[in-house]
Amino acid sequence: MATYTTDDALTRMGFGRSQALVLAYAGMGWVAEAMELMLLSFLGPFIRKEWNVSPDNESLLSSVVFAGMLLGACVWGFVSDNYGRRTGLLFSTLFTSSMGFLSALSPNYLCLVAIRFLVGVGVGGSHVFISWFLEFVPAQNRGTWMVIFSFFWTFGTILEASLAWVVLPALNWRWLLVFTALPCFLLIPFFGLTPESPRYLCVQNRMSDATAVLERMANANQSDLPPGVLVHHRETKVDHDNIASESECLLPVTEKECTADNAANSKSGSLAALRMLLSRKMLRSLYSFGLFSMQFLCYMG
Repeated sequence: MATYTTDDALTRMGFGRSQALVLAYAGMGWVAEAMELMLLSFLGPFIRKEWNVSPDNESLLSSVVFAGMLLGACVWGFVSDNYGRRTGLLFSTLFTSSMGFLSALSPNYLCLVAIRFLVGVGVGGSHVFISWFLEFVPAQNRGTWMVIFSFFWTFGTILEASLAWVVLPALNWRWLLVFTALPCFLLIPFFGLTPESPRYLCVQNRMSDATAVLERMANANQSDLPPGVLVHHRETKVDHDNIASESECLLPVTEKECTADNAANSKSGSLAALRMLLSRKMLRSLYSFGLFSMQFLCYMG
C-alpha cells in the first residue's frame, strides 16, 4: 500500500490560501507580543514620575518581564507539546491579554511589577506561534518564511511606538497598557478558524484527524494529497548488505580491525554532519536565526 508523510503532502500542495491564513493569525500573534515588549521602552519614565521610584526599580520593571518570558517559554512549550499547538496558542493568548489589561489597573508599583512578570510569562509563548506556522510550511521553504515572519515583529514594534506617540500626550500610561493588550485580545474570536498542526497530530498517532486537516488544506489550495495512506515516518528498505558488514565485528576478528572500522565510520559521519551544517539550506536557517536574535537583542537594549 502506498504511503505518504506530512512533508510529502505539504510539498505537493505548496504554499497557498490555507498557509496564508495561518501566517496571518500567527503573524498577528507576533505583532501583539512585540508590542508588549516594546511597551517597556515607554513605560519606565512614567512609572518613575508617578510613584517616585528609583532608577533601579524602574529597570526592574523591564527585568521581571524577561524573567517571566524565561519561565513562560518552558511552560508553553510543555503545554503545546503535550496538549496541542492550538491549546498552547489559546491559553498563552488568553493569559497575556488578561494580564495586560489587569496591569493597567495596578494600584501601586509592586502590584504592577508582579502583574508585568505574569505578562512576561504569557509573552514567553510567542515561540509557539512561529513553531505552529512553520509546521504548515513545506520543508524546503521554511528558511525563507522565517525571514518573512520576522517582519511581523518589526511591524509590532513600529505600531507600538506610533501608539505611544499618540496615546501618551493625550491620555496616560494606563491607557497605553490597555491599547497594547487589545491586539492580543482580538486574536481570541478568530481562534475557531485555526487548524491543529498535522505534524503534532501524527506524533500523537491521530492519523485520521491529521488526514482531515491536510484534506481541508488541499481543498483550500485547490490541490490534492499524494495517493496512499498518511504515516508518521516513511518505511525504508533494509539494506541487508550493510547489516552483514556491520555484523562482521561480531565475528572472531581482531579487535584492532573492528576499532579501525568504527573510527572510519565515526570520521565519515562527522564530515557528513559538517557538510550538512555548511549546506545552503542550513546557512539560510542560521542567517534567519541570527537576524531574529539581533532584532530581539536590540529590543531588549
